[in-house]
Parts: sequence; structure tokens; C-alpha cells
Amino acid sequence: MRVVWPLLVALCATGCATAPQQPDFRGYFADNNAAATAGPQAQQEFFHRSQHPDFSDSTCELGDLTVQLDPAWSTLRPDPGFTADGVVPRGEIWAIGVEVTTRVNGSATGHQIGSQHLVVLDGRTFGFAPCPQ
Repeated sequence: MRVVWPLLVALCATGCATAPQQPDFRGYFADNNAAATAGPQAQQEFFHRSQHPDFSDSTCELGDLTVQLDPAWSTLRPDPGFTADGVVPRGEIWAIGVEVTTRVNGSATGHQIGSQHLVVLDGRTFGFAPCPQ
């Protein structure tokens, strides 16, 4: 054991990197889903409020649509290579698998699984508002 400990110390001193601390995104998803439950206007306000500041002019009007997001926490991972429209957002970028349910007037209109990107910037969580076409 005396040989292993110095070897581990030497390896870590020359390049061991620690994994980034995972942010707690529970509040973001809870706020999104509370807004979806409250209705389209509340959700639109949530998306405007939580839109990444580098993309504040890239939001869409959702009309009567609401979007519920259910994250798969085990899929949360850093994604520093992510770009939105060819631009790397400022901040610490994370990706997570989500189950998305869209509703109009309370009736489900869509259901799919996809990835969502969230960014921690200046201690706040920002996302990218959906633009259903």
C-alpha cells in the first residue's frame, strides 16, 4: 500500500480532474410545471423570465399551448460543446433527458422524449424556450 498512495497523489497532481458539481435543477422544473398547470399565460411568462439572456429575443408565442417537463435525473450531464444557432451560450451548460407533454385547454396534444439544455450563469438557471412549429 505504501507504493500505491504516492502513485495516486502523483497522478492526481499531474492531471486528475474532478467532475463538475451537478446543479440542483429541481426548482427550474417545478416552476415550469407549476406555470404549465396555471395556464398558457403563466407558462409564457416563465419562459420569458427563464430564457438565457444571450437569446432573450428568441422566444415564441405559444398561444394556448402548455409544456410539462419531467426530467430523468440520472441523465444529467455537462455539455460544454452545446451551441444554440451556432452560438455557445455563456455559463455552465448541462443536458438532461426529459419527457415532454404538451397540452391545449388541458387536453394532451403531444408526448415525446428528448433532451433539454439548461445553463447556470451568475448563479441562476436559464433555459431555451420551446418554439413548436
